[in-house]
Amino acid sequence: MDDKLFMQVDEYISNLLAPVDDVLGHAERTTHAAGMPMINISPVQGKFLQVLAKMCSAKKILELGTLGGYSTIWLAKSVPEDGKVITIEYNPDYAEVARSNFEFARLNHMIDIRVGKALDVLVELEKEQMAPFDLIFIDADKPPYLEYFQSAIKLARPGSVIVADNVIREGAVLDEHSADDKVQGVRRLNQWLSGNKAVTATILQNVGIKEYDGMVVAVVN
Repeated sequence: MDDKLFMQVDEYISNLLAPVDDVLGHAERTTHAAGMPMINISPVQGKFLQVLAKMCSAKKILELGTLGGYSTIWLAKSVPEDGKVITIEYNPDYAEVARSNFEFARLNHMIDIRVGKALDVLVELEKEQMAPFDLIFIDADKPPYLEYFQSAIKLARPGSVIVADNVIREGAVLDEHSADDKVQGVRRLNQWLSGNKAVTATILQNVGIKEYDGMVVAVVN
């Protein structure tokens, strides 16, 4: 098997179960047009998040890392009309693109975008008593992934689902001496999870149009 086959199977699944509609297509096009990195999740991964949200009957979702709002839209489509998605984006220019995409999708009334350093915003959310969140999706800068996850637990409840993307790094996590701070960031999280009792967690390897990576999927105990 090769990368071409993995991509073809990914597209097969997407066409069957996760088709990209006009709203999602618009979000991708505006993200690209703004010169932003095209590092959003794939359609199949978006549908996976939707399934998880439905499984835990999510009404309140927290996302770390908005980018152009592609994954946020997938998440917002998974909650009921009175549901809420709070998403955190560090870059104010990216946040403006995302806001425009939420308006185009007519989902802006369900999405609250916070601009700032994620760890600071997480403290603010705790002070505002916004918790608990039913599902938390972490897809931000990798070096502080452990701190993000630990903060997420504080904002969760027993049964909440926490997902952290990009934790395999094309297998680079096997190199304990890697000089890449992104690799070391996710390695810290993965190692911490191995001995933690606050969550029941596993890591799913992913292949497809986003190449080779993986996601932590955890349930708060």
